[in-house]
Amino acid sequence: MVMRIVSLLPSATEIVCAVGAQQQLVEISHECDFPPSVRGLPALTRSRIDPAGTSREIDAAVRETIRDALSIYAVDDLALGTIESDVIFTQDLCEVCAVSLDDVRAAVSRLAHRESVQIVSLRPTRLVDVLDDIERVASVLGLAPAGRELRRVLEGRIREISVRAEQAKSRLRVASLEWIDPPMLGGTWMPDLIKLAGGIAVGVEPGALAPTIEAADLARLAPDVIVAKPCGFTLDRALVESDRIAALARHVPAARVYVTDGNAYFNRPGPRLVESLEIMAACLHPDLFPDFAHAHAASIVTL
Repeated sequence: MVMRIVSLLPSATEIVCAVGAQQQLVEISHECDFPPSVRGLPALTRSRIDPAGTSREIDAAVRETIRDALSIYAVDDLALGTIESDVIFTQDLCEVCAVSLDDVRAAVSRLAHRESVQIVSLRPTRLVDVLDDIERVASVLGLAPAGRELRRVLEGRIREISVRAEQAKSRLRVASLEWIDPPMLGGTWMPDLIKLAGGIAVGVEPGALAPTIEAADLARLAPDVIVAKPCGFTLDRALVESDRIAALARHVPAARVYVTDGNAYFNRPGPRLVESLEIMAACLHPDLFPDFAHAHAASIVTL
């Protein structure tokens, strides 16, 4: 069955394409940029936050917007109404990461064909949830076999990395930075990735939301490795604030410090979390994973 798909979530867009339904996508969010071939599709959303500020300024603007009971993202209701969509993919995990479920419901309620629109909201907090969502999205699209096959392939790659990581002589303590200023630690599926790559996530439990910390907390956690992958920041954008990352890292002088692309990889709960795992493995144990270090060299900077 051919469906007209709207995806307001970058990770959902990646899943839709990975299971073979890209040609059925009719509208996306302004943040959906992978695979590159989706970039010409109409975008239904925009951000109310200026992305050009520093991480401190962006954080302040986000907190102020939420405090004023406003959504960080706006949905173009008129554009949505011009498309006879069958299914809309969104999320209800993080109001900062993408359009909220409530906003999507409100927009759909104004459509003449609202009764025929299926809203599918994703809320993964662990790596297994992401794999479940791949099958769920595929099933909604009538492509369940493709979803099962994609999951099988991804799980095989994950197992291979985990087995190799078990050869490490020690399990390193790892702090993943979800945000720079104020510092936040990567939660949700990040501890899962760190464990699979042969490390121990410090300061946060698997599945938990990102906690805000102080520099002194980072020193107390005493990580062996710091991996900075700010949410929504490309590698180049993160490096604009490399001085701030380095200042944080000076509280843990013995730690190795890496900066990588959170926008493309770690912060998108889709198929490329396996590439994220490869990057994490290369950072933690480059001696065990020289192939990943080479393959992802363009996405990893050592400070």
